[in-house]
Amino acid sequence: MRILKKRYTEKAYSEKETPWRSLVFTLLSARTRDEQTEVAYRKLCAAYDTPQKIARLVPRDIEPHLNTIGMYHTKAKHLVGLARILVARYNGKVPEDFDALVALPGVGRKTANCVMTYAFGKPAICADTHVQRVTNRLGWVAAKTPEKTEHALVAVVPKKWWPDLNRVMVQFGRTICRAPKPKCGECPVRQWCQYPHKNFNQDIT
Repeated sequence: MRILKKRYTEKAYSEKETPWRSLVFTLLSARTRDEQTEVAYRKLCAAYDTPQKIARLVPRDIEPHLNTIGMYHTKAKHLVGLARILVARYNGKVPEDFDALVALPGVGRKTANCVMTYAFGKPAICADTHVQRVTNRLGWVAAKTPEKTEHALVAVVPKKWWPDLNRVMVQFGRTICRAPKPKCGECPVRQWCQYPHKNFNQDIT
């Protein structure tokens, strides 16, 4: 983590100006590339930038802003539903509580943990597919789903590294430890890696 944190210094896409915006982006990012999510997120925020505005809508009102990302019908429905709950129960504020977050429509453990980390600065492990793949390859855990990976990482990763874990592993997973054709020859931590199928081909395509 020390080596990778020095190498990967970009902010996470989910680190936005407000908890509401962090929540919106992270929810929209499910099964969608962050770069693609960012475009839809900006379109949506330009039109409706608060939960109060979205709470007054129906899903079809915001679907045109989201139709370039995956599952946009479902995501529009979830956004309207959670905005209404935030306005009715939390005065339009995103709750700074994990259990309250996962009770919102469309918010699972990954989204809640990302919001806790990137919006509120709380230590949490946000385990997505990059985190699952990389930490399993490195040999830190042996888990078959992101949720199981999250629980396993909690037990082995010192809490001081939790806030950086997702951001670092996502950037590392996109550039070096890719799903197909990992660039093991360029990996700065390969001497500690347990992955048995190392690829030392220097193809950078």
